[in-house]
Amino acid sequence: MRKIAILILLFTTCSEAFSQEIISISKADLENKIIDNNLQVKMATKEAELAKAELLGTRAMYLPNVNASYTFSNTNNPLYAFGTKLNQERITMMDFNPDNLNSPKSISSFATKIEVQQPIINMDAVYQKKAGEVKAEVLNIKTERIKEYVQFELKKSYMMLQLAYKMLETLENAKQTTLANKKVIENYYKNGMIQKSEVLYMEVRISEMESQIQTAKSNIRNASDYLYFLLDENSEEKILKPSETLEYTEYITDSGAKLNQNRKDLQAYQKSLEAYNWMIKSSKAKFLPKLNAFGSFEMYDNKIAQFNANGYLAGIQLSWNVFDGLKSKSEQEKYKAERSRAQTEIEQYSKQSQLELNKASRQIEDAASKINFTKQAWEQSKEAYRIRKNRYDQGLEKSSDLLSAETLMSQKELEYQQTIFEYNVASEYEKFFEKIMYWSQNPKGSITIAAGGTCGNK
Repeated sequence: MRKIAILILLFTTCSEAFSQEIISISKADLENKIIDNNLQVKMATKEAELAKAELLGTRAMYLPNVNASYTFSNTNNPLYAFGTKLNQERITMMDFNPDNLNSPKSISSFATKIEVQQPIINMDAVYQKKAGEVKAEVLNIKTERIKEYVQFELKKSYMMLQLAYKMLETLENAKQTTLANKKVIENYYKNGMIQKSEVLYMEVRISEMESQIQTAKSNIRNASDYLYFLLDENSEEKILKPSETLEYTEYITDSGAKLNQNRKDLQAYQKSLEAYNWMIKSSKAKFLPKLNAFGSFEMYDNKIAQFNANGYLAGIQLSWNVFDGLKSKSEQEKYKAERSRAQTEIEQYSKQSQLELNKASRQIEDAASKINFTKQAWEQSKEAYRIRKNRYDQGLEKSSDLLSAETLMSQKELEYQQTIFEYNVASEYEKFFEKIMYWSQNPKGSITIAAGGTCGNK
């Protein structure tokens, strides 16, 4: 039965190996990877494109509006009938007969009309265009910042993949050590030197390690799938494997670093205030005079597809809105309130950013100290295991003590690798944090910044 179980296990392992392609990838490959296909980047790009599309609508402030129409009508209304006949240039002396004027016969009209409206000066539209240009610029910056955020996520996810493989390697090495000890214990048991309970303890330990190894394999798959998700690639039957192992790389941090006020995200936040200023000016400009030109060319006849009479109309109109029921005034107050709120958000965002920067620096320092502690604990646990193993081989230790020492050594190695991962991620996070914050746009279109939220999840 044991041989059959081993054959089934080997068959299953081989099937999994052949069914899933292992693809080696380096950190440099990921950093150079084109991330324009990332879904989050795509959404940000579409938002920027939408802003540009909305900006195209401002061309109406200087381009003409041209309409063409062809209309048929029939009437016996005295006023309209006389005017229609006059447009067709068919008025005779008989038409001035009071009876014909008061009770005209029905008359048909086929009218072709081309109308042109040409804006000349509309300052409110000019200021709206300025606000739209600022919004488009801010959304372009947002797209670039999200690309950097995705790059950070790629690096962090790659390190998660490294950690998952390292944990699997550590657990498999520990399993081999345990299996070697198990053979010794089984021999002792066969010779009647130890109790059955000690063999059972070893069996329980191996079962625990099998469960941990399975979890480590699942973590590898999860980390690989997430990298494929960030790259928006198909992960079916494919597993990524890092070409570099997880290693401790010392990073020098400045615990007293001050927030860079010239950072692009803060500059763009200031630009959102500029957009509010343009909207306030646009609202005020609604009371300024507007100058527009208009014209039309018309052709009339009483028969279809004939144009025996024509005329034109052209002019310039100067108009202004004297009173609109305080609607524009309300808009001004609304934009002023939103601008004031945005100024407060900038202040809060700057202070929160400084707090996050300080926190990131302390996380690096804490992780560096923890690395030294966990490395020392791992080395001490290895030495303790070596001593117990020698004493066990001499019959001076119980198998349960040896098992406890081996378990502790494995745990300390896993803790050490986990600490290296935490340190490397904290270092990348501070580098990332000094350059960018995550941006978002609310449904109303005003620009906001989510301070630290997304990129802070570690």
